[in-house]
Amino acid sequence: MAERIPVSTTRHGDTRVDEYAWLRDKHDPRVIAYLEAENAYTSEMMRHTEALQGELYAEMLARIKEDDSQVPARRGDWWYYSRTEQGKPYPIFCRRHGSADAPEQIYYDQNTAAAGHDFHNLGGFEVSPDHRYLALLVDTNGYEDFALQVIDLESGQALPDTVAPVGFGLAWASSDTLFYTTTDEAKRSHAVHRHTLGTPASHDVRVYHDGDPRFNVGVHASRSAAWVCISSTSFTSAEWWVVPAADAARAPVCIAPRAEDVEYEIAHGGDWWYITTNRDGAANFKVMRAPVSAPTEWTEWIAHRPSVFVEGVDVFARHAVVVEREGGLRQLSVIELATAHQHRVAFGDAAYGVYPADNPEFASSVYRFSYSSLAQPRAVYDYELTQRTRALRKRDEVLGGFEASRYTVERVMAPARDGTLVPVSLVYRGPLVRDGNRPLLLYAYGSYGYTMEPTFSSTRFSLIDRGFIYAIAHVRGGQEMGRAWYDAGKMQHKLNTFHDFIDVADHLVRDRYTSPRYLAANGGSAGGLLMGAVANLRPELFRAIVADVPFVDVLNTMLDESLPLTSQEWEQWGNPNDPADYAYIKGYAPYENIRPQPYPRILATSGVNDSRVPFWEPTKWVARLRAVKTDPHPLLLKMNMGAGHGGSTGRYERLKEEAFRQAFIIDQLIGVPAGQ
Repeated sequence: MAERIPVSTTRHGDTRVDEYAWLRDKHDPRVIAYLEAENAYTSEMMRHTEALQGELYAEMLARIKEDDSQVPARRGDWWYYSRTEQGKPYPIFCRRHGSADAPEQIYYDQNTAAAGHDFHNLGGFEVSPDHRYLALLVDTNGYEDFALQVIDLESGQALPDTVAPVGFGLAWASSDTLFYTTTDEAKRSHAVHRHTLGTPASHDVRVYHDGDPRFNVGVHASRSAAWVCISSTSFTSAEWWVVPAADAARAPVCIAPRAEDVEYEIAHGGDWWYITTNRDGAANFKVMRAPVSAPTEWTEWIAHRPSVFVEGVDVFARHAVVVEREGGLRQLSVIELATAHQHRVAFGDAAYGVYPADNPEFASSVYRFSYSSLAQPRAVYDYELTQRTRALRKRDEVLGGFEASRYTVERVMAPARDGTLVPVSLVYRGPLVRDGNRPLLLYAYGSYGYTMEPTFSSTRFSLIDRGFIYAIAHVRGGQEMGRAWYDAGKMQHKLNTFHDFIDVADHLVRDRYTSPRYLAANGGSAGGLLMGAVANLRPELFRAIVADVPFVDVLNTMLDESLPLTSQEWEQWGNPNDPADYAYIKGYAPYENIRPQPYPRILATSGVNDSRVPFWEPTKWVARLRAVKTDPHPLLLKMNMGAGHGGSTGRYERLKEEAFRQAFIIDQLIGVPAGQ
């Protein structure tokens, strides 16, 4: 069992003492007792908000159409969709044969599959080319050790073809041949295997392996169904291998060998590979082509443009849709392959989010996408690529008296301390009097190049209808403003992410949208690192902070190569085995920089089975904060004892978790109403 003694570590002549290292061992009964005591304390401290939590949950639930169905997507002669039913936490997966109006066939009910499990997550879900088999990856504890299962959709019975544990990624080459990935001791997907239905897993063939700990391996089938595509990618480099689906036993062929600081991604179309890459200094990426018969012979197809960031390309038989970003907003550019004629799909809002949807049919001339804003619910459109017309297939219904016209969306540019203008998206219920007395929740992520689109979420309106402004700070570290935006927020530039968030908050205070008395901050995972950093740097600026699964023990984690993700993430945060990277990370790591000072009111959430940000990171952070900080403000840890990085999987439990967060924020900023 763990000893409750400090652990002293010396690196590069620097000695650090971790007095809470003993909290790492979740198999120690004393650690579990400690977590349960933290949960009990949190429950007691939040007891006076229970009625409010119930009210918030009821409001959120009332906005949701519980009996709902997604727009069917055509795959061959079948139409696939999912739907939900009132009172059931998980989706029901259905299909119809011949037309979207044919009789419904339920082919997988996740509610039935999840019976007896507190946690049930699907990491992969693929129907075979002949539509007879369903392969899926199932996780029942949140640690992302998946079990590969195959179901015969004609009989409804599970086949004995089970492999565990496996990683993310599934690809059918044919209706009896399936590719999947496995992970190493650090949970890095490192190999791809080929399985033939009806044979034992011991006969599976390893077709690809990558021993470089920086690279993560994946597998998928091309939209054309002609190829199985194997990726091996780090944060700065990539390599792709392909196997013809019609000859799945053939050895993989490399599209182009990896090169330092060269990233690329492939899509198949006819006689060509279409390759999105930053090769030859294309910082914002460009698109090249290579003949299928000579995949290493690349020629330029779409040139690099300094003002347009190419996110990727969807290729079909007669068209390609290039997903681009310009001026901070995503664009869809359509190219007719035979003529090279090009046009953009028009979007009229000042701030919006658009996402490619399910487009499985290679021969289709219709492109499906979803579109929303901070105040407009998600709408699904089918866009006719030749006729340039769009058809609304569905707009999400928001119940409970919601009216989009009541809300105002703004996009402002806040100056950072180095003069960079940082986009900020805001939504609120008017009229807005800018007197500094409006409560405001400021959210950001700012890592891995992940872009926070200004899209709709019905749960936010429980705050907004109570007078809150909801704001997203599009800080550096994402890719909202192009690839340079990402590069300026990682490695030895990571402080830009934290400074941007603080400078956005200062701007909103100066412009009287709010004041420190009414300002709350929220971020999760790497966004939780952001929360921990700003809590140390500018604690007086925020009344309250909610840090979800926060990556706050950065230095210790980046020094521990046995942990999942660590070696790969040296290209994201730096490698602290290098003295310069060590010093830089130590300079901002939240756990290392806690000091005697008043801190905001803080709620940290986590999951005991989290394999991405281990539970001990927020646990140790809260423990050290509690010992060092000089204020009496609430400091709470809410540990989910049966989930991982994403929290609960059922939709009702997720709403309860969100109601808990919002109750904390409301309580700390404006107080619980009398009688609750």
